[in-house]
Amino acid sequence: MSGTGRRQEEVRRMLEGPHPPVPAGLAASAAERGARLLRRRRALRRMWVLALVAAVTVFAVWALTVRPWETPPAETTPVEGW
Repeated sequence: MSGTGRRQEEVRRMLEGPHPPVPAGLAASAAERGARLLRRRRALRRMWVLALVAAVTVFAVWALTVRPWETPPAETTPVEGW
């Protein structure tokens, strides 16, 4: 029998055998932990969105005040008559 077949037979024996008792509060604690994880993920996502909005706002204010797309004024005046 190959290694895969042996593993499958072992899993079948484990599934057919007596099942161990499940603790009474397992489902409630699992649901509570899942809800806590979802709240944490939602809070992190909101924080990232808020940080992104703040970065875009700061960039827009900087761009409107500095106006990097305009050419800077000339340092010297052009000489006429050369």
